[in-house]
Amino acid sequence: MPTSEHYALNNPASASPPPIRIVATRRRRRTVAARLRAGVLELLVPDWMSHAERLRWAEVMSRRLERRLERSRPSDERLAKRAAVLNERHFGGRLRWSSIAFAEMANLWGSCTFTAGAIRIASRAASLPEWVLDYLLVHEMAHLVQSDHGPAFRELESRYALSERARGYLMALDHTATEAMG
Repeated sequence: MPTSEHYALNNPASASPPPIRIVATRRRRRTVAARLRAGVLELLVPDWMSHAERLRWAEVMSRRLERRLERSRPSDERLAKRAAVLNERHFGGRLRWSSIAFAEMANLWGSCTFTAGAIRIASRAASLPEWVLDYLLVHEMAHLVQSDHGPAFRELESRYALSERARGYLMALDHTATEAMG
């Protein structure tokens, strides 16, 4: 029969660490597994593992979870840094924008106000793979040069090697969402 221990480890780097539930079970022989369930980090450990070792694993998994959550959290600063790198790599550092930020968008992945130079990326894109987010940025940055989606725009956009692949990824996501809505 599994036994449970509950902990709320103090992690000063995190504003609100999730509570941790350690479940020791005979079924688990050598490995440790972690999952997030209803806001609780559940740690599955072998029942023979010492209390100290369980606490050490709880710290390790808590830090891993925090890093994963940090990467998926929308950060305008992270977006601006990524845009600066992509500007150098694909546009020779020539592009200028007035602002770049995540924004709540229900139907678009991004937008660029050509005249004002304002770039917005959908907040829901923050959790996408980095190569897809890079594509969205390159796409919107290309609009700083070319406002439409004509051949000149497509040439600029194609400077990002994974453009076609990222478009397919986003199309599949949109299709899946449309299918789920029925």
